[in-house]
Amino acid sequence: MGRYYESLARPWIFRLDCERAHELAVDAMAMLAALGPVRGQFERWVQRGWRGARPIEVLGLKFPNAVGLAAGFDKDARAWPAAAALGFGHVEVGTVTALAQPGNPKPRAFRYPEEEAVINRMGFNNPGAEAMAALLARQPPVGSRRIPLGINLGKSKVTDLERATADYLASFRLLADYADYIVLNVSSPNTPNLRQLQDESRLRELLAEVTSANRARVVQAGGRRVPILLKIAPDLTWPQIDAVLGVIAEHGLDGIIATNTTLARPGRFASVNEAGGLSGAPVRQRSTEIIRYLARATHGRLPIIGVGGIVDATSAAEKLDAGAALVQVYTGMIYRGPFFAADLARALVERQIR
Repeated sequence: MGRYYESLARPWIFRLDCERAHELAVDAMAMLAALGPVRGQFERWVQRGWRGARPIEVLGLKFPNAVGLAAGFDKDARAWPAAAALGFGHVEVGTVTALAQPGNPKPRAFRYPEEEAVINRMGFNNPGAEAMAALLARQPPVGSRRIPLGINLGKSKVTDLERATADYLASFRLLADYADYIVLNVSSPNTPNLRQLQDESRLRELLAEVTSANRARVVQAGGRRVPILLKIAPDLTWPQIDAVLGVIAEHGLDGIIATNTTLARPGRFASVNEAGGLSGAPVRQRSTEIIRYLARATHGRLPIIGVGGIVDATSAAEKLDAGAALVQVYTGMIYRGPFFAADLARALVERQIR
């Protein structure tokens, strides 16, 4: 499917502003989500590619395939019910913040087709956790979904670092009941000072409070303990990663997502004068290096979701071979089309069976 998109549809789509194209893609996916019978036909069609494959069991959940849709695409949680119909084995919505916010001034997303890359400085534009909770309450609940749903939480821009933990807790309490898993995003480069939450002392406070709130849901309300993961930046040093892993172990987090976008400007990007996080093929090597380091440092006991620079089956398999249990894509879908996940999942299943 990808070659038809690249030769026929992509030239027309790339005439549009990057963010406008993204909005239209989310609209189209939301429309598919609303068309139950059509969506069902698509699901049956794409699932032929991995019939007979064993589900992947991780985080106490079952994933029909290893390929997920990364946070950042469906920020408002209005299109995700169609993700399985496009071949995804899980989907992550958000990043959502406790307070609604418009994000950074436009333009704020830029394609670099020759490098299969994107720079974005979106700034967590979203309608807020309360609005997302109201929408999710009308959508398929936990236990009746085709694929697991993750909810990615960030810090509201107007909230200072001293009150960041309370900000995350507000979102967690509103959204935990709707999530198959929760991600704490402390690594976006587009919210001022957010990455300081990866510092050991600040991270310890955040993880202590959120994991405590998670336990309290079970003890006090008889609720379900939701798996919690941390999403880290590719720009951390090895000692910083060691410190993060120490705090994760201290508080029994369930997994880690590696990695977010980078502030590095390798190769020709050294002369590109656009602020924001770089994603796509230029991040591939660094992301894989970090996944391999995490897997070795934790002896394979900490589940890793690998993200960054996945543009084909080879780069996806590379992440799994390095130690990731699952992978996620977003920028790759911009360049390979809406059925990129289905193509990847099929290739990875064939590799698993061989």
